[in-house]
Amino acid sequence: MPVSKYYSITELTREFGVSTRTLRFYEDEGLIHPERRGRTRLFRPADRRLIQEILRGRRIGFTIAEIREIIQVYKEPPGELGQLKLLMKRVDEKREDLRRKRKDIDDTLAELDNIEEACLGRLADIGVGT
Repeated sequence: MPVSKYYSITELTREFGVSTRTLRFYEDEGLIHPERRGRTRLFRPADRRLIQEILRGRRIGFTIAEIREIIQVYKEPPGELGQLKLLMKRVDEKREDLRRKRKDIDDTLAELDNIEEACLGRLADIGVGT
């Protein structure tokens, strides 16, 4: 019978570069469910993979609620198929949101360029060099 590998909270915080508080938060939010032996948390390989996916989701801008929803869909019918469809939907939404933000940033940069150009023109009009 193979021995199950458990990870300590310290091992996972070092591996993923997060605080113990972060992992406890994910546990409090019901995203991960480490085993408990007294006050010690023991993380299974499945917990480790979930942490990896949670952090990936956070990096690309998913909220904790969105991550929870994606995880929950996997656990209930239609399972992985439903999870993949939901994930693709969320990715499309996130991509569109980022495109809107990029357009807003481009528009703002163009406006700043226009303001700067107007200021430089006015400075030249009043005989002040830059």
